[in-house]
Amino acid sequence: MNRTGEKFVSLLRIMERLRGPGGCPWDQRQGFEELKAYLIDEAYEVLQAIDSGDRSLLCEELGDLLFQIVFLAHMAREEGAFDMGHVIEGIEQKMIRRHPHVFGNGRVSDHRDVTRQWDMIKAREGKSPRTSILSGIPETLPALYRAYRLGLRAARVGFDWKGLEELLPKVREEWGELEEALQEKDKAAAGEELGDLLFALANLARHLGLEPEGLLRATNSKFVQRFQWVEEALHREGRSPTEATLEEMDRLWEEAKTHYP
Repeated sequence: MNRTGEKFVSLLRIMERLRGPGGCPWDQRQGFEELKAYLIDEAYEVLQAIDSGDRSLLCEELGDLLFQIVFLAHMAREEGAFDMGHVIEGIEQKMIRRHPHVFGNGRVSDHRDVTRQWDMIKAREGKSPRTSILSGIPETLPALYRAYRLGLRAARVGFDWKGLEELLPKVREEWGELEEALQEKDKAAAGEELGDLLFALANLARHLGLEPEGLLRATNSKFVQRFQWVEEALHREGRSPTEATLEEMDRLWEEAKTHYP
């Protein structure tokens, strides 16, 4: 067994110790429902580590995410449902089965062929009949990212704008409808139109080859950096944001933009 295999077995044993007699009372109390939030948190911390470019942080966060997977598989083993061996064997067989161009005699010309082949093999497996081309995209995904994924899936069958020359007018149309709803002071209609605009913008990002959730994460980070710079500048003056005027904060904000463009 190589070092990686030995370390993985060691992690499984640590999990057994934590859940076993004389283990950790907190770990012993956890169930599937309790771990859902931790799983989501750890997945997003991996994304944040990727965005940071800090590979040592990414290594740490991948470990935290792996631990959640080991935790869930261990609880399933306690129920007699499956164990980590089944998890690994299942994904191993799936990857081999869905990559016949690598592990068999299949042939593909480019990444688009790979995607089409993947969908055909998945359909042949027929574990759960697909009622729609959009089936299988989790409803629990962040809404902006799900809009992006829905657009990708629909585009596979040709249901898409031909390009920016069609999509940009659609964005302008949705913006105009939002303005109209705001002028009429119709809050419900404005909310609906704002949702339509966000959906169109998610697809605009897709047509530009960009992923909108990542774009918004980057913008959020930039906002935090700039606002915290404003807070620090006020703190150096012995004040807090609640004691500053909007005009003063706007001035500091413009200065912050030079530090975090």
